[in-house]
Amino acid sequence: MIAATAYPPSVAIEIRDDVPLGPLTTLELGGRARHFVDAADEAAVVAALRWADARGLPILILGGGSNLVVADAGFAGLAIRIRTRGRRFETTPTSSEVALTAAAGEPWDDLVAETVARDLAGLECLSGIPGLVGATPIQNVGAYGQEVADTIRGVRVVERGSWRIRELAPADCAFGYRDSLFKREPARFVVLAVTFALRPRGAPTVRYRELGEALAGREPPTLADTRSLVLTLRGKKSMLITADDPNRRSVGSFFMNPVLGAAEAAAVGARAVAEGEVDAAAEMPSWPAGGGQVKLSAAWLIERSGWPRGLRRGAVGVSGAHTLALVHHGGGTTAALVALAREIRDTVRTRFGVTLVPEPTFVGLAWNPGPG
Repeated sequence: MIAATAYPPSVAIEIRDDVPLGPLTTLELGGRARHFVDAADEAAVVAALRWADARGLPILILGGGSNLVVADAGFAGLAIRIRTRGRRFETTPTSSEVALTAAAGEPWDDLVAETVARDLAGLECLSGIPGLVGATPIQNVGAYGQEVADTIRGVRVVERGSWRIRELAPADCAFGYRDSLFKREPARFVVLAVTFALRPRGAPTVRYRELGEALAGREPPTLADTRSLVLTLRGKKSMLITADDPNRRSVGSFFMNPVLGAAEAAAVGARAVAEGEVDAAAEMPSWPAGGGQVKLSAAWLIERSGWPRGLRRGAVGVSGAHTLALVHHGGGTTAALVALAREIRDTVRTRFGVTLVPEPTFVGLAWNPGPG
């Protein structure tokens, strides 16, 4: 459905030049943006898009910078930092759910904390994830058995080129594992707001084995119990951004867990046995992924390919808490981090026949110029 909202092209915005992007990302790596603008409302977002399109410039949408790998050469276009705010909780007589609409610039974990405080189920396992609301449908953010596609009921976007405001239904978003229409067609839409359907006084989602085991004995576990435990588990893996954590400069999980067909997964298990990593294929960590597919643990594959926690290559390395996170220790370069990531990918492929796929978005550089 096309919304009636239309913004004039004359909205005033302040364009700045040569702005460092590294400090605006959780990796603290990368060069400068040729042009940069802070967009505090939807009209400013649309005006910035018009400004860039009129000059034939590429666009970088910047939120919390928690899922970006920016080239050392920077970005030769307009970086738009989304600063929009606003939350609205609504109930209707015909639904047992509460609709939460949040602007794209709302801090994600603050939003999750409020839903838990209001006893609204649906986002509790996504506690502690850095970044802003607008990024969550792009990546179909997920953790500990939940993903945002489970609760998203609509995404408000501006369409590039036409600058029309549209409301997309979940089916329009083509959600998949860490995937969506927005990720596959990044130049088509910019997310302005997201609407979630939450369950008042609902039970927490306890699908993830590690979470379920930790909650054992708390019968029934509350949303607050679940959020607290998720934060604890993420903290132990350095997946929370805290100033005193030496592993804090990262994008979280650098690689996605591979999802394979049953036969492919069985072949990986056979190789693990042949390599002496397990005595039986069933000992290799794996989970049903629906549709006859199997999800494997990227962290396990990385560790068993000779990449231990805490390994360091100059200013970059593997997190001391979790092998899925690659970290920047300060004073490094994006080139060094990406070179390490590609070497990890190639080692895992050689040992297990699995090609790991990165989770973050690359800006100003491509992932695949290296082998594969």
